[in-house]
Amino acid sequence: MNTLIIIDVQKDFMPGGALAVPHGDTIVTVINKLQDYFDVVIATQDWHPKNHKSFASNHAEKKPFDRMILHGMHQTLWPDHCVQGTVGAEFYSDLITDKFSAIFRKGMDPEIDSYSGFYDNNHQLSTGLAGCLRDKGAVDLFFCGLAADICVYYTILDSILEGFSATLIEDASCPLYPDKIDDVKCELAKLGAHIINSNELVKSATL
Repeated sequence: MNTLIIIDVQKDFMPGGALAVPHGDTIVTVINKLQDYFDVVIATQDWHPKNHKSFASNHAEKKPFDRMILHGMHQTLWPDHCVQGTVGAEFYSDLITDKFSAIFRKGMDPEIDSYSGFYDNNHQLSTGLAGCLRDKGAVDLFFCGLAADICVYYTILDSILEGFSATLIEDASCPLYPDKIDDVKCELAKLGAHIINSNELVKSATL
């Protein structure tokens, strides 16, 4: 069963948002069109409490994009973003959400970040996504969303560890740091992930 997993297409990651991904809004039309080609569509959503330790504002004399050691791990300190119940945490208004069969929220533990849609960054707490996918009989997973080099990337890594077949839909994803995306794609390919353009998917579905 082919499954589309849409990562964090939220207002705070859009141009003008608290943690804007360059050109993040340009992928939404592609994502909307893709949804009709999948049996199952699932979304993830960053959902941070105000006191989240990954926010620079919660550390004295720190500013956004500083780095520090947090609970033994390297942590980038972010601007406050996707705070629970705020407008910025909502899905982008142009994103079609009618086909979402489930939404998995992440980053809710104030002590640790959660880039992946499967686990927190310490791999201690599961979101339940893997179990949901297995219950639905999902085997081939296709990923898109924001940001390609962070949350999409880490979610794909965990999907491979969980034994799923993983494919990145490149033109339905945008990186926060465009100069890093080639390295990300190379690493994913080495681990067995596929990288395609949405046109390839649409073409194969119509043959």
